[in-house]
Amino acid sequence: MTTNEDLHELTAAYALDALDADERSAYERHLADCDQCRADLRDLGGTVGALSLATDGPAPPDGLRERILVAAREEGKSNVVAIGPRRSRVYVAVAAVAVAAVGLAIGLYAALSGGPSRRLAVAVDGGVARATVSGFGVAPAGKAYELWVIEAKTPRPAGLFAGGDKQVVVLTRPAPTGSTVAVTLERAGGAKTPTSPILEQTTVTA
Repeated sequence: MTTNEDLHELTAAYALDALDADERSAYERHLADCDQCRADLRDLGGTVGALSLATDGPAPPDGLRERILVAAREEGKSNVVAIGPRRSRVYVAVAAVAVAAVGLAIGLYAALSGGPSRRLAVAVDGGVARATVSGFGVAPAGKAYELWVIEAKTPRPAGLFAGGDKQVVVLTRPAPTGSTVAVTLERAGGAKTPTSPILEQTTVTA
């Protein structure tokens, strides 16, 4: 007999479509009356949905596989716990979501990180500020890089760009001497306030 506790544990497997027909039907009946499972499912759904933006991560270092195997052999069997088929599938689903989140973070880092080659420079001529940007990877689908002018710790939106090749972006607002111009990754239409982290920033000089 399936208990409520069993059904609570099926949330991750349901999010990954890893349940059989009977389990799915039972879980969906339970879901209609369980606020906690609905909340957990929303959280997991965000992680799974974000995978559509992920890119291939960087290649693992040479010898990583062998080091993992050696460590596993040295660990022995003391930490191995036998679990039944149902719990195996649930735990595998939970692990898959966790690995997916890590893979997403690595993929986005690989796509967006310009490393030492990323550059942001701002020049002001006749009151018009222009930002020269380079080394920024192409923004993921549904995203754009946004420029901000920051004065007295207050950031204000100042333009968007897609990344890729070196380009010059005319800021949509003045950038006074001493202000900071920064770049963040936002939704394609831009945002009213910047989302962490700041990818690059520079101080406007005379």
